[in-house]
Amino acid sequence: MQYFITGATGFIGKRLVKKLLERKGAVVYFLLRKESESKVAGLREYWGVSAARAVPVFGDLTAKKLGVSAEDTKKLKGQIDHFHHLAAVYDLGADEESQVAVNIDGTRNTVEFAKAIDAGHFHHVSSIAAAGLYEGVFREDMFDEAENYDHPYFRTKHESEKIVRKEYKGAWTVYRPAMVVGDSTTGEMDKIDGPYYFFKAIQRMRQLLPPWMPMIGLEGGRVNIVPVDFVVNCLDFISHKAAIAKKCFHLVDSEGYRVGDVLDIFSKAGHAPKFNLFVNAALLGFIPKSVTKTLMSVKPVRRVKAAVMKDLGMPEDMLTFINYPTRFDRRDLDLILKGSNIECPHLKDYAWRLWDYWERHLDPDLFIDRTLKGTVQGKVVLITGGSSGIGLASAHKFAEAGAVTIICGRDQDKLDEAQKEAKAKGYSFVCYPADVADMNDCDRFVKLLIENHGGVDYLINNAGRSIRRAIENSYDRFHDFERTMQLNYFGCIRITMGLLPTMVAKKKGHIVNISSIGVLTNAPRFSAYVASKAALDAWTRCASSEYSDQGISFTTINMPLVRTPMIAPTNIYKNVPTLSPEQAADMVAGACIYKNVRIATRLGITGQVLHALFPRIMQIVMNTSFRMFPDSSAAKGEKSAKPQLSAEAVAMQQMMRGIHF
Repeated sequence: MQYFITGATGFIGKRLVKKLLERKGAVVYFLLRKESESKVAGLREYWGVSAARAVPVFGDLTAKKLGVSAEDTKKLKGQIDHFHHLAAVYDLGADEESQVAVNIDGTRNTVEFAKAIDAGHFHHVSSIAAAGLYEGVFREDMFDEAENYDHPYFRTKHESEKIVRKEYKGAWTVYRPAMVVGDSTTGEMDKIDGPYYFFKAIQRMRQLLPPWMPMIGLEGGRVNIVPVDFVVNCLDFISHKAAIAKKCFHLVDSEGYRVGDVLDIFSKAGHAPKFNLFVNAALLGFIPKSVTKTLMSVKPVRRVKAAVMKDLGMPEDMLTFINYPTRFDRRDLDLILKGSNIECPHLKDYAWRLWDYWERHLDPDLFIDRTLKGTVQGKVVLITGGSSGIGLASAHKFAEAGAVTIICGRDQDKLDEAQKEAKAKGYSFVCYPADVADMNDCDRFVKLLIENHGGVDYLINNAGRSIRRAIENSYDRFHDFERTMQLNYFGCIRITMGLLPTMVAKKKGHIVNISSIGVLTNAPRFSAYVASKAALDAWTRCASSEYSDQGISFTTINMPLVRTPMIAPTNIYKNVPTLSPEQAADMVAGACIYKNVRIATRLGITGQVLHALFPRIMQIVMNTSFRMFPDSSAAKGEKSAKPQLSAEAVAMQQMMRGIHF
């Protein structure tokens, strides 16, 4: 038996060829572009056959009669028993021109070539998309009844099938597979398509939410999903049966799944929260199309929709399937498969394999360099307050990763010591003395940075001052509030606004602002510090909105307590769980790699949520902790002494061990 295959290097075609070659004495001729000749050896190895049984025929799907030479055409004339046409664009998001060129013109060229070589039976692999968006049950003997196929994907699938039906005069059979996913036994898939577009959203839910949290899903029409091995087994089995000429077979799941069921099945496979309640998308049908069209014509709405879809890696046309109206009959398929033991497995039984393969091999994040070196190597990074604490620990990480690492501080001796540490480790810092609390010095420093480095690529606003003192002990210390605001807010945005024009000119830049968990939890005794950081947070939110379309991004880190010189005057903190500067530096590095809008601990987020939902209760809780832990000796203006903690305070400290706040 001799075969000719188009699309033999594709996901389905490659497996079909392997299946056909398992037949004794089978020889497969397969269309291949000349520039892809290097793939032949690998294909033969995959198929496990010699050159005599897998023979490339060089040509091009978009050329007349496939562009096959006259010599090869003559050799193949009358020799092909079965001609399988699989080459096509199966991508819903592909541009219309390429879909027409391959699906319509390519099929016409293939039919002409098959007629030129007097091929035997012509097997055309179409798609359920040929039915368009038909309202109701589409049978295997239906074709002209297709409707609502204006979309290029549906239209080109319908037109290509029409070419076979109208122009091929010999025996032909059409196969309409459903939405094809990976192998049900291995999970193997070659691209992101169909339900895979939802995987990134499911993964995000798993990362952000606990698995027990109930979710509200979107219910819609029924989608039909089949694994590639089922499709290949059907094609191989049916194409060798008698009495199949001028027939069509729906290679579909006999059941089909509602969109909500599909989401729930894959959420379970991905260990994400379960969908417990579904809202039927059909309920949105009462909205007049004119209203929907008008709404989508509003530029902000279009931008938000496009941004969300892009972030999830999902083509906008996928929304077409939310209310997919077509169901597919498969009576002819059931009849011919009877006794063959070929059946489509249940999606819930193999979904975990699809998910596992996607997460290991296809997840787009796997192909992005998420290392700090890949992010900042050769880039200019400025860290304010970089001569000690979080700033110095971060500087070492950036310099080690190959960044041009600039640090600044008020104390030249500390800068010199930091440089000495860096050189001992095999790299160096660029050190500048600067007082971020002095606006004139900020302007001088920014001018120097632009002259010497052309600005910066990454700005880490780390320099800060913290004061832990109750308001009742601050009545005559208004300068506490002025000092914290001057450095933590005014100095920070003075540096940032000075460097922003150079970032705008380059259309890129990332700014990391080190804020505090206290902004989320409204920590008592930190009114001066928290107010200055809250002002910075608010400014950052405004700025990020203004610059989001100019390639400039911002991250706010609501940093938990870190063991640095800043907290040294407060002896109570010696018994409180804290992060090390190196752990805090990891958070800074992560902010530059992933460019999160905000980074916060779960404790901080919980505090923010509780303050929003139960403000009165949280006032009582925070007041209790306020009375439980006294001001430090330094805050009271007294000589340092060992803090006297109550039994309740000691108990709370023990309870909080392991929780970074």
